[in-house]
Amino acid sequence: MALTGPPDRPPRVEAAGVAAVARGAALALHALAAERGVELAVDGPALLAERAALLGLSRRGRVSAGGASRLLPAADGWLAASLPRPEDLASLPAWLGVEPGADRWRAVEARVRDGKVEELVERARLLGLAVAPVAEPPDAPPPWMRIAVRGPRRTRNGAAPRVVDLSSLWAGPLCAQLLRAAGAQVLKVESASRPDAARAHGAFFARLNAGKRPLALDLTRAEGRAELQRLVAEADVVIESARPRALAQLGIDAEALVAERPGLVWIAISGYGRREPGAAWVGFGDDAAAAAGLASLAGRGLGAPVFCADAVADPLMGLHAAVAALAGLARGEAVLFDLALRDVAAQAARFAGAARDVRVVATADGFEVEAGGVRQAVLPPRAG
Repeated sequence: MALTGPPDRPPRVEAAGVAAVARGAALALHALAAERGVELAVDGPALLAERAALLGLSRRGRVSAGGASRLLPAADGWLAASLPRPEDLASLPAWLGVEPGADRWRAVEARVRDGKVEELVERARLLGLAVAPVAEPPDAPPPWMRIAVRGPRRTRNGAAPRVVDLSSLWAGPLCAQLLRAAGAQVLKVESASRPDAARAHGAFFARLNAGKRPLALDLTRAEGRAELQRLVAEADVVIESARPRALAQLGIDAEALVAERPGLVWIAISGYGRREPGAAWVGFGDDAAAAAGLASLAGRGLGAPVFCADAVADPLMGLHAAVAALAGLARGEAVLFDLALRDVAAQAARFAGAARDVRVVATADGFEVEAGGVRQAVLPPRAG
């Protein structure tokens, strides 16, 4: 709640249900780890705000807590746009005729205001931009995970699972860190020429990747690609957040590997899943959550959507992906889990509506939620 709403107004109680979803995923992790003989205590709600705690972020309404995303009014609705990468800024002239200067967001908002959401989003996606319509929560949300491929079983020998983490930023690395806490050996593989962009946030990167064995490979050379293929072939779990064509260019076919390799658990994280039409769409935690309905929910009664927490689809995905991975290991069957940020956030939106007879009360120390005569403080972000 502390990260949801305009900065000059009380925090939004609509976000409280998302914390409950995170708590549920953490309890599932606890149960799955216990089956492996590991005591795993995870504070799910704390993970949602961990980055904000480490980086000193706060709620900013229509601007994401991290600052790279905006909620923008168009002629017939709202859209969410994320521009975190240098190549995103370079695409602004092609998308809107906007130059990537210091006032780019003001210029983007002015151009978007006169356009139609569907046309603006379609053009942005063709350019590889993370732009999505701000949607209402679906009446029947899609499943939070899909099984794309099944393969042969194998009997586990009790050794620590070998996890190869090819992912970057937040969701995938969090999944891998949770698996490490559950007893896995984790190898974090990065491209020597394009390392994980989360390295720019030192304390946060260190927390997500502590205890993993790091390895940088030159994937522009045949030797680097061959080593990557060898590591993947020997893994028990692979975590990746690349589009399928990017892995294909490195000589890796996830579907074929899962179909052939007994017991291989493949965690494929993306914005909108591996199926068309969304397979090529780019999505990050804030815009994917808006596409799932969380920004609309958080903005009810305000006259405009606001961001729900900090890139909330990312930590929700990290928790749910770890649940999928441990469940897959327990079954012993090779499986490719197709996990979409938008779909995980859409499931959370089912629980994110405000309860009746609840109000947010200002106090000398901040805010409290009052329900049924009981008050609970709105806690600040914390690194659990």
